[in-house]
Amino acid sequence: MFFTRDIGIDLGTANTLVYMKGHGIIIREPSVVAVDVQTDKVRCVGEEAKAVLGRTPDSVATVRPLRDGVIADFDITISMLEDLIRRAAGNSFLIRPRVVICVPSGVTGVERRAVRDVTEQAGARKVLVIEEPMAAALGAGLPVSEPTASMIVDIGGGTSEVAVISLGGIVASRSIRVGGDKFDAAIIAYVRKNFNLLIGEPTAERIKIEIGSAVPLNGDGESELSIEVKGRNLLSGLPQSITITSQQVRQALQDPLSEVVDAVHYTLERTPPDLSADIIDRGITLTGGGALLRGIDRLIHHATSMPVHIAENPLDCVAVGAGLVLDNLDAMADALSEEDVPRYNSEPTG
Repeated sequence: MFFTRDIGIDLGTANTLVYMKGHGIIIREPSVVAVDVQTDKVRCVGEEAKAVLGRTPDSVATVRPLRDGVIADFDITISMLEDLIRRAAGNSFLIRPRVVICVPSGVTGVERRAVRDVTEQAGARKVLVIEEPMAAALGAGLPVSEPTASMIVDIGGGTSEVAVISLGGIVASRSIRVGGDKFDAAIIAYVRKNFNLLIGEPTAERIKIEIGSAVPLNGDGESELSIEVKGRNLLSGLPQSITITSQQVRQALQDPLSEVVDAVHYTLERTPPDLSADIIDRGITLTGGGALLRGIDRLIHHATSMPVHIAENPLDCVAVGAGLVLDNLDAMADALSEEDVPRYNSEPTG
């Protein structure tokens, strides 16, 4: 007897998560692929590929196939998804799962179609597409199907998604191509400009995680932090180490964080008054890796005067929400793309 293992996929710029129905999140890997330049064969995927990022010889290229929340390299994305789907299916080529996959709310029809195509070519039997803010709200446990407003801010690696959701649909939203990658790029640019030091993406990410913050840390009774950073001096060309402080990192992050706050303001300004009243009562929920940046909840609270909460497992919300769609296809029909709604849910028109 054949069986399927339906899965939900959070295809993220920085990380890809796979949720299996009945099992929870079973795969969590960086969205990185190492490719042999001479043969175009994939050498490794995920954590193993990320470990060699920036450290490979000329014969091996490490590729991040998604940029700013959309597919930048079609073939490499297929290879990455093939690996993940095969692992989710227990390395069986006989099992072709039904897949719910997430896309940013601001993608074009062409970009949405590209996600569907690569997932089908990677081995999915059927592909259902859901927008990331809806999946994040579901995964965070917000009452998206009720006639009350739920506001979600999902700060991922490539995009930040802001949405107000009510009655199973997105009422107002804003999608910007600013996220963890732009935070890292801002740190790299700051270190280069102020210290004449060139650092790589992994080093910038470590700085962000270890000492990054959105507001002064002494407001929480914490001391400001510092970290030693190693890189290449742009003037001498020699290796050098410097010490950078959390105040300096906060200055580096000022511009991308301002764009996130502006997106929240934009969405609130386009929210109907009655739903705005609900948000005042219920607050704003933060998800995604960016929600883990120290003090970002306080930054958004100060900018909006709204209560701001960080979801219990912010990194997992989108993947969990995609999985919940599999459990409730009938109830979630409004959240899926029109072409994704199963035919048995369709009603005659005309």
